[in-house]
Amino acid sequence: MCRGSTTLRAQAIGLIIGLLVTTFVGSSVLATGHASAVPVQPALPFPVPPAIPEFDRAFYLPPQRVVESKKPGELIAARRVNLAAFSAIPINVDAWQISYRSTNTRGEAIPAVATLLKPRGPQRPGPSKLVSWQSAEDSTALYCAPSYVMQLASIPGQISGSVDSQYEVLQITSLVGAGYSVVIPDHQGPQSAFAAGPLAGRITLDGIRGARNFRPLGLKDDLRVGMMGYSGGSIATGWAAELAASYAPELPIVGAAEGGVPADIGALVNLANGNAASGLIMAGIIGVSREYPELDRFLQRHVNPLGRALLTVKSPLCLTYQAALAPFVNIKGLINLPGDPLSYPTPRKVLGQMRMGKSVPTFPMFIYQSNPDWIAPVGPVNTLVRTYCADPGARVQYTRDHFSEHITLAVEGFAPGVVWMADRLARKPVRRGCTTSDQGSMALNPATWRAFVNLVGNNLAILIGEQLGRVPRHP
Repeated sequence: MCRGSTTLRAQAIGLIIGLLVTTFVGSSVLATGHASAVPVQPALPFPVPPAIPEFDRAFYLPPQRVVESKKPGELIAARRVNLAAFSAIPINVDAWQISYRSTNTRGEAIPAVATLLKPRGPQRPGPSKLVSWQSAEDSTALYCAPSYVMQLASIPGQISGSVDSQYEVLQITSLVGAGYSVVIPDHQGPQSAFAAGPLAGRITLDGIRGARNFRPLGLKDDLRVGMMGYSGGSIATGWAAELAASYAPELPIVGAAEGGVPADIGALVNLANGNAASGLIMAGIIGVSREYPELDRFLQRHVNPLGRALLTVKSPLCLTYQAALAPFVNIKGLINLPGDPLSYPTPRKVLGQMRMGKSVPTFPMFIYQSNPDWIAPVGPVNTLVRTYCADPGARVQYTRDHFSEHITLAVEGFAPGVVWMADRLARKPVRRGCTTSDQGSMALNPATWRAFVNLVGNNLAILIGEQLGRVPRHP
C-alpha cells in the first residue's frame, strides 16, 4: 500500500484523519485541471478504520473554490477503499471513492461523493455496463451515507442505525457478480437532504459522469448505463430519469428500475400523519427543508415546542432511529397554524416541486409498487405512470404487487428488477407504450428465480473471499 520511501507511520496518520491527504489531492487536481488525471490515494492499511465523513471534511467537503473550478461530474479527489458486508466481512472486489462536483437546485456548485465497484478479472469483450445504484439512505447525517457504511471497519449499521445501506450491500454485490461495474452515489448531498428529489437526481447523474471520467474503472466508449433504486433510492432514481434529457443528455442511459416510489412527498406526509411511519417521514421533512430554505424558515416560524424538540433530536440520525423516534405522531399538529399546514403557500410550493412527473424519461422504465404500501401510497404512483404514459413515446412496465408491503417488496422486487435491467443492458428491444400488471407476488415469477439464486450464491462467495465478477453469474 506504500510507495517508495513513504513511511507507514506517516501514511497511517494521514489516512486516519482523512484531512492532509485529501487536501493534497484537491490541490493536485486543481493544478492539473483534468478530471481523469486525479491522483488515486491508497486504501487504508489494516486495521485502521475509516474516518466518519463529518471528520473527513477535506474529502467530503473540499474548499468551495475547488468545487466551483470544476464542471458537473468532474473529479476532485479519488481513493481506494476496502469494502465489507456488515462492516466486518471483507468483499473481494476493486473499489474506490470519488469526490466530484455537482449542482444543487439553486444552480450552485456542491461537492458529492460516490463509491465505485469494478468486477475482478480481465476486462470482458463487448460494451461496458455500468449500474448506478441509489441506496435508501433515508437519513439526516453524513455518517449514514453508503460511502461510509459500506467500508470495512465502519460503525456497524446495527449501532449507527444505517440498516438499509448495510443490507443493500448484499444486492450490490450481486450486480458486481453479474459482471457489471457499479456506482453508488451519496445522493442526499453534503447536507444530507433526504427526500429532496431534484437534488438527488442531479447528484446521481453527476455520479455517473464521475464514474465515466475515472480511468481505473476502465469504462469504454461503448458504455451502457442502467439506474436502480428502491424507496428512498427510487427518489433519486426517478428524478435522475426525469432530469437526464435536460441535465445530462450525453449519458448513454438504457433504462431505470425503481420500486416503492415516493412519487408525491405531500401524499406521504398525509398517509404518515399519526401512523407508524410518521418518524421516518418527519426525517424527510427535515431533509427537504435543508435544500429549500423557504421551507426551513416556515418550519422555524410556526413549529410548536414539541415539534422544535423533535426536529432538533432527529436532525443527526440514521434510518433506524428516525423510524423508531416519534411513530404515530400527529405531524401536522406540530405546526401552530389553523387548518392543514400543507395548504399554506410555502409548503404547497415546495412539495409541488417534489412531485414526480415533471417530464417523461426518454428511456424505458420498470416501476414496481406494493398495492397496500403503508409508507409510499400506491395512488400517486398510479398517477405518475398515467402521466408518463400520456406521452406516446413513453416505455413503462408497471407492476403492482398485492401480497407484499413496503419493506418486503424491497426483497421481492430486486430479482425482477435485475432481470429487467439485464435485458436493457443487453439492448433487447422494448416495445413503445406502457403495460400495467397486477400480481399476487413478484417472487413467484419463475423467470426471476435464477437471479434470487445468484443473489444467495454471490453472498456465499463473499464469506469465502471469492473474487466478485471474475466469472460473471448471469441474472
